[in-house]
Amino acid sequence: MFAVTAARIDADNPLNGLELGERPDPTVPEGWTTVTVKATALNHHDVWTLRGVGIREDRLPIVLGCDAAGVDEDGNEVIVHSVIGDPERGGGDETLDPKRSLLSESYDGTFAEKVAVPRRNLVPKPASISFEEAACLPTAWLTAYRMLFDKAGLQPGSTILVQGAGGGVATALIALGAAAGYRVWATSRTEDKRKRALELGADQVFESGARLPERVDAVMETVGQATWSHSLKSLRPGGRIVVSGATSGQVPPAELSRVFFLQLSVVGSTMGTRDQLVRLARFLDKTGVRPRIDRAIPLRQARDGFAAMIDGDVFGKIVFTT
Repeated sequence: MFAVTAARIDADNPLNGLELGERPDPTVPEGWTTVTVKATALNHHDVWTLRGVGIREDRLPIVLGCDAAGVDEDGNEVIVHSVIGDPERGGGDETLDPKRSLLSESYDGTFAEKVAVPRRNLVPKPASISFEEAACLPTAWLTAYRMLFDKAGLQPGSTILVQGAGGGVATALIALGAAAGYRVWATSRTEDKRKRALELGADQVFESGARLPERVDAVMETVGQATWSHSLKSLRPGGRIVVSGATSGQVPPAELSRVFFLQLSVVGSTMGTRDQLVRLARFLDKTGVRPRIDRAIPLRQARDGFAAMIDGDVFGKIVFTT
């Protein structure tokens, strides 16, 4: 089968580790099955893998990719839940399983014509959602869903700030938040991305680091070091930062005096559960909200998609089709 793999690690030039070509068909352990991939989406996680973050050299080569939508062995249209874990070990939540991993970390991922996954990781794809749209859900959109509706602790009508409006999680946060009745503010360094954020449903947009008209109830943080201080300063007393990523760096000044004096909460969030993915798909089916796809290109041209993500030339999701 054709697949896109991480063959070696190069922290400075991640594309040097990317290989496209034929790979053996996946092996299928007991309790697992295969999915014929119709569409799969690119995430920063894939670039970090090529840089050597979160993976050891002895795991290579490994097929990249966390997200997929396709057809199972019985002909059903499905979405692949990418968290490989045991809910029982996580107290009912597979993301809290100490041994959990994502596809493309311990097991080959989804950038291939076929992928092997545990049977419980298959979620029915609503007919109203295309394969390309469904492929955006398991990582970026599921992460956003959990941040907003599980970790933020807010009611509709609350004001949230989304930092860095162009990325996959950020665009999902804007679209989901607007559909759920939040007042959504967003930041971006570029005027073009601020304009697109308004088209997605943001109520107001601001330059990165700009002083806001008022303090917000919660900040959705995926950028990390570059925006951390602004996120803290933007919160009302008692407000909350929900953080699921740190693409610009993970060691900002903590500003602990601001955190304790204003009684701020900092809450980590990673991915989501299978049940949350089911509810996310149902939410899109009911509301008509759809992922913003920056571009859909054949899997055989995956290098172009990686280059665009590394350059930051993206608004929404990059999808590969097979």
